[in-house]
Amino acid sequence: MRGGIRSVELGRAAEQAAARHLAAAGMEILAMNYRSRRGEIDIVALDGPAVVFVEVKRRVRMGDALEAVGRAKRESLMRTALDFLLRSAMLERPVRFDVVSVDGNGRVCGHLRDAFDMTL
Repeated sequence: MRGGIRSVELGRAAEQAAARHLAAAGMEILAMNYRSRRGEIDIVALDGPAVVFVEVKRRVRMGDALEAVGRAKRESLMRTALDFLLRSAMLERPVRFDVVSVDGNGRVCGHLRDAFDMTL
């Protein structure tokens, strides 16, 4: 049921699991489902001085999750991240893009730090 209510609920549950994982790793969650006209970012967190933009994917293997973040999605994430940084007066901070993979049971099965850089 792609795009249906169940899919949205599963996506939100995966994002919550990822947020718990990140918080347990010492990150401070700044925003969930940050939206701008440029796109959406699942989670925005601070890891020390770095602003971390996190894409959450429901997948069994980490490689599958990373592959699901193609060029168009990366560009959307970068543009939305720039919007967040401008609005939050955080342009001077280091930036990182992570991908967190959550399995069908709601368990984090992978966390790829620095999945890609901010080069358009």
